[in-house]
Amino acid sequence: MGLAPAANGGNRTGRMFTGDRSGDWLFEALHAAGFANQPTSTHAGDGLRLDGAYITATIRCAPPANKPTPVEIARCQPFLLEELALLSRVRVVVALGKIGWDAYLRARRARGLAVPRPLPRFGHGARAAMPDDGVVLLGTFHPSQQNTFTGRLTRPMLQAVFVEARRLADA
Repeated sequence: MGLAPAANGGNRTGRMFTGDRSGDWLFEALHAAGFANQPTSTHAGDGLRLDGAYITATIRCAPPANKPTPVEIARCQPFLLEELALLSRVRVVVALGKIGWDAYLRARRARGLAVPRPLPRFGHGARAAMPDDGVVLLGTFHPSQQNTFTGRLTRPMLQAVFVEARRLADA
């Protein structure tokens, strides 16, 4: 679960994380963990297939400066809730950044599902098991240029989270 489709990526190509630098990192990690058939995604017809994975976002359009307001998040929540309701076999959720982490926990509450108390804190490598259905929420820093260019997030760090997601999903 990410933040939003990037203006020059998902909004332009029609597929989340496709055609932008964050997507380069994400699809490489998904491929390394066996969730994607190829490590790249450049356009909607490039042959990419996900297996056992689904990509969604907290909001539906790129916010100014990648900082959505609480109003934007609230307006987009019904779309996220509908998507989550349709995904009946979710075992693991990977939150790309704190916004995705918080949005997933809010969405669970809005759907009447339990969340851990106290609320689990976001961090890279954070892990929280949901009390009523056993879904595991994993956190990773978002693969934004701000995080990848500064070294806050490295490829091995991101891949490790998705390898753990695969391990948990297959258990």
